[in-house]
Amino acid sequence: MKTLAVLSRKGGAGKTTIAVHLAVAAEASGIATAVFDLDPQASAALWSDHRGEPIPAVVPAQAPRLAALLAQARGNDADLVILDTAPNADGIASEAANHADVILIPCRPNGFDLDAIGASVRLGQAAGKPVYVVINAAPVQGVETAEATAALTAAGLEVCPVVLHYRKAYANRIHEGRTAQETDPHSKAAAEIKALLLWLNEKVNLLSKSQVIKRTKKQVGAR
Repeated sequence: MKTLAVLSRKGGAGKTTIAVHLAVAAEASGIATAVFDLDPQASAALWSDHRGEPIPAVVPAQAPRLAALLAQARGNDADLVILDTAPNADGIASEAANHADVILIPCRPNGFDLDAIGASVRLGQAAGKPVYVVINAAPVQGVETAEATAALTAAGLEVCPVVLHYRKAYANRIHEGRTAQETDPHSKAAAEIKALLLWLNEKVNLLSKSQVIKRTKKQVGAR
């Protein structure tokens, strides 16, 4: 099982939107996924309530119980747990970083987000975990994305080559518990999330060899 922390110390970076979209995309790819909602605002949990379906599983979580909940997920054969964190709670973010295999930091390509990203990066680095930045809510045109990527790279950060642009499809049916790939599977937003999932898989091997073998045996046995 792999654990991905979606972390940003700045509010409005798009953590929950990315977390639930990745979870739905992962499940569609055969990766058993759970989202642990560590944010007291419980946006992911509310999204799941509106969705009215058990997949992907969304679990309201608290930092002190994180280790036990992860152990439970592992025992239930989860392949991936996505930690949706709170923006203004160092203890929660630090706990998530400590338990993560990899940390993804959403960053909008503007001065406020770029100025604030240092605090998020330091949390990841203190935990000794791989940290990647994904540009989120980028304008479709303009130089902002290229300039933000250059600035982050110059600061020694690895920036995901997949850019998530500002697209209506990400939010159109989020209040109904639906994601872009479900409401418009051929949209550019759906393609971006799929590309992000594939890139993450290349980085951290979301399915280990033992899990692939186990899945293959189950598929063969079901025939």
